Amino acid sequence: MTDRPVAELSFEAAMAELETVVGQLEAGKVALEDSIRLYERGAELKKHCEARLKAAEARVEAITLGPDGAPTGTRPLDD
Repeated sequence: MTDRPVAELSFEAAMAELETVVGQLEAGKVALEDSIRLYERGAELKKHCEARLKAAEARVEAITLGPDGAPTGTRPLDD
């Protein structure tokens, strides 16, 4: 686990750290206070990953297709 702010992590880095946190919690070999700290970090990581996925999904949905079905570009997300 890093002390790096969650908002600075890429999706991949946040997912990797989240997997580590879950593994540590599932192992049950962490002191109570450390478990609480891990749980809080995990909750932040989960929220960050969900937000990144939602933003990526919105970008994918904004790709416009031409008459032949080929991508022609993108449109603003708020159209």
